[in-house]
Amino acid sequence: MANLKELRSRISSVSSTMQITSAMKMVSAAKLSKAQDAIVAMRPYAEKLTELIQGLSSTVEDDLSSALTEERELKNILLVAISSNRGLAGAFNSNIVKKVKHLETDVYKDQNVEVLTLGKKANDILKKSMKVYHHDTEIFNDLSFNNSVEISTKIMEAFENKKFDKVVLVYNKFKNAATQIVEAEDFLPLVAKSNEEEKPQQLDYIFEPEQEEILRELMPKSLNIQLFKALRDSFASEHGARMTAMHKATENAQELRDGLKLTYNKARQAAITNEILEIVAGAEALED
Repeated sequence: MANLKELRSRISSVSSTMQITSAMKMVSAAKLSKAQDAIVAMRPYAEKLTELIQGLSSTVEDDLSSALTEERELKNILLVAISSNRGLAGAFNSNIVKKVKHLETDVYKDQNVEVLTLGKKANDILKKSMKVYHHDTEIFNDLSFNNSVEISTKIMEAFENKKFDKVVLVYNKFKNAATQIVEAEDFLPLVAKSNEEEKPQQLDYIFEPEQEEILRELMPKSLNIQLFKALRDSFASEHGARMTAMHKATENAQELRDGLKLTYNKARQAAITNEILEIVAGAEALED
């Protein structure tokens, strides 16, 4: 059994750890509230804009001549891995890395795959085994639409210049504080959905300017919004995952501290009992 001094030191250490994890949980909870409000408010707009473009694309009589909609033979694939700059968030970052490696080795195993990393954690791991096209570890320090547009513009230019034939976003989609869903979402090329069972109601719209011109104007904006939504989703998911992880860590630390306190009290009680027995034995020896 450990001596009392060692037990006191371990109890103090675990208590300090518990205070840190509890503080980190509260910080993440505060940040999560703002991030959750932001993504919940943004999703309807982003989804409606995507739906609008897909609906317009499906009703264009002639093929829309745009580099962003060009479907080519898949030779070069770009995976955009969105992670975080900090750890202590459970499996948040490792899930992104696993998904990217799965896409590289299983889904696109016959293609040349490169990765664009947003966030330090995924970049630190993936750069060891994959070719990194570009990385940005600063975007989450100031997550804004303008900063996101710089990244999405760089991706669109690479696709238009035929450096890549397909671009896929890999990120954690926020569901709630305890649940994040890893998504592999097609980013480029833009393809109109053709679902025969759920055709949109055909309405006789008058377009001004022409429908094709509207699409060419909206497509880059839609892609900018799509990437920013993914970043917002990942940002909210990160704080949800960290809050959950720190909550569990705090509970585990409290359980460990309680166990150490029980062991300490037992050891202390045993030491006191031994001292009493020694005193009694000494008194009896003096009487004899």
